[in-house]
Amino acid sequence: MTSPSRLPEPYGHDGGANLADILERVLDKGVVIAGDIRINLLDIELLTIKLRLIVASVDKAKEMGIDWWEDDPALSSGARRKELARENAELRERLAALETGRAQEESP
Repeated sequence: MTSPSRLPEPYGHDGGANLADILERVLDKGVVIAGDIRINLLDIELLTIKLRLIVASVDKAKEMGIDWWEDDPALSSGARRKELARENAELRERLAALETGRAQEESP
């Protein structure tokens, strides 16, 4: 005698999974792919490629502590505004220093 399983079926009733189900699971759980490729010639290392790939939803990535896109000016408008504000402050400081130097040169 077999008892019915309490766990939900991992896939649809027909035993198959459609692409949307698979994508939802991957984004919900996250997938990490890691690998290294090394090319050596006579014990001399010519090339090393380290590959780290994480596929997950934004919420899952933030849950894992990954939020680099929030500070990247190319990807975040807030980071872009911060970068512009920092650049403006730096330019104002340089202009003030130049004006101070010019005023000192002109004074007798």
